[in-house]
Amino acid sequence: MNTLNLQRRDFLKASAAIAGGTMLSSLPLMGYSSVNDTIKIALIGCGGRGSGAIDQALSTKFNVKLVAMADAFKDRLDDCFKNTSEKHKEKVDVPEDHQFIGFDAYAKAIALADVVILATPPGFRPIHFEEAIKQGKHVFMEKPVAVDAPGVRKVLAAAEEAKKKKLNVVVGLQRRYQLNYRETIKRIQDGAIGDIVSGQVYWNSGGVWVHPRKPEQTEMEYQMRNWYYFNWLCGDHIVEQHVHNIDIANWVKGSYPVSIQGTGSQAWRKGKDYGEIYDNHAVELTYADGAVIYSQCRHFEGTSNRVDETFQGTKGRTFLSASNVGRLWDWKGNMLFNHPTKGQANPYQTEHDELFESISKGEYKFWDAERGALSTLTGIIGRYATYSGQVIKWEEALNANNSLMPDNLAWDAKPKVLPDKNGLYPVAQPGLFQWDKA
Repeated sequence: MNTLNLQRRDFLKASAAIAGGTMLSSLPLMGYSSVNDTIKIALIGCGGRGSGAIDQALSTKFNVKLVAMADAFKDRLDDCFKNTSEKHKEKVDVPEDHQFIGFDAYAKAIALADVVILATPPGFRPIHFEEAIKQGKHVFMEKPVAVDAPGVRKVLAAAEEAKKKKLNVVVGLQRRYQLNYRETIKRIQDGAIGDIVSGQVYWNSGGVWVHPRKPEQTEMEYQMRNWYYFNWLCGDHIVEQHVHNIDIANWVKGSYPVSIQGTGSQAWRKGKDYGEIYDNHAVELTYADGAVIYSQCRHFEGTSNRVDETFQGTKGRTFLSASNVGRLWDWKGNMLFNHPTKGQANPYQTEHDELFESISKGEYKFWDAERGALSTLTGIIGRYATYSGQVIKWEEALNANNSLMPDNLAWDAKPKVLPDKNGLYPVAQPGLFQWDKA
């Protein structure tokens, strides 16, 4: 599989079609004869992001209804069901026999819906996406879409099936649906600042939650409750969180890196509560034309925060951020474009508005799954590079057989990474870590 054969012209054409809100093709979809048909939704993963995603889906103007829910944990499903029912009373019809709990709950819920929202920890995404496409369902899935190379390949294979079945797939890389990014990057692709030769993308912030271990928990439950700190569930924060900014680098370049190198560590966030992941990564993304994009992410408390992107071209530069900023300058300092920061639509809502509009009209688009998988892979290779201290080639990483998933998914099963007698988890040591083995 040679993903770098994706031509820049095709990449930009497809991206522009979606960015402009147009569909790649328009064919009637089975089951939707008019906008009055009820579109049935299943929610897979009822935590914070799943609760937010179903709120946005039910807030669209279309005739939608939540009919099934699934989660590994009953308490998470119960909380989500209660809160969603209170806010969207007329759009929730999930009787008890449509509420599924456990590792195999997803397939049962998927079978009851037309559209599936996938919002579990990302390690499960390839399995759930594959099943949703197999069952012929439209999909909204959160980013990232995998945590290892085998997972990425599974998503890419399912994406091809989605194309054949003309199924809509939207990935929660919401900057792709944010107007300041769309308008600014369109101008970059039209040549406003020339060829992009360098750039910097950042997600520097404090850490995230910790759920203390309880005596009655198995190791599997503990890791599932603290999924952010384990790579088989999260992929490390360079994948789970920083994928947003990495995706912008790929979007602006119109391609994907050929190699990645970098450094990282557990410098600030240490101890048995923080699993195996690093708290900082700094990598260089090298593209086929020689351009290098610098990527930095960290979780340090008490330090300056930065979440944005900047790029330099042969004729000028740009600055972008999620706070609706989109600016272009030439190298003399003249402002070429300044996107208005006020009055912009919420991109989290726009994702769902556009998805359900295309479904209700019998249209389809299918680019999100593939580009979501390849930007996810970019972050994964960044992790391989920082953990190992090696320069990682794109194609070599894509074809690696280094699955992080447990051999068995059950509450009494053992994940592949376990704590030592002191409760500490192994942390990758550059120079010793073999990226293609773990």
